[in-house]
Amino acid sequence: MRSLAEIELAISVAASDQDAKAGAKALLNLGEDVLEHWVTAKGSEPTEEQREGFRLLALHRQGAKGDPSFNACRETCRELAYHYNLIDQETDTAARQKYLMLMGLVASHLFLFVSGKLETAGLGEFCCSSKPLHAAE
Repeated sequence: MRSLAEIELAISVAASDQDAKAGAKALLNLGEDVLEHWVTAKGSEPTEEQREGFRLLALHRQGAKGDPSFNACRETCRELAYHYNLIDQETDTAARQKYLMLMGLVASHLFLFVSGKLETAGLGEFCCSSKPLHAAE
């Protein structure tokens, strides 16, 4: 499993890939990597199953069991899958690149949410509030 630092760097690289389809696939895989960290931290083995055609969504479902605050990133996961589908079906190269940039932002959001939640157990009670992270400063 890649480290969180490696994932963070890889997200920015994938979001600027000239081949939007390859970048989208990489971002989807990076989203899965992020959720694998969460599931592993909770003491479970990450699933290989799919939900609605995406392993990412199955991993989210697995990670939310017993932690309702983790549902705050459900729509972020769904949006990653949505952007992947947009890029996969788009024929215009410029539009694909625009969607890839947006998908990169969504992947970064998921990364920040999960890595912050790993750092501070209370993060996510109110969506993406980072107040618990800054309270210690």
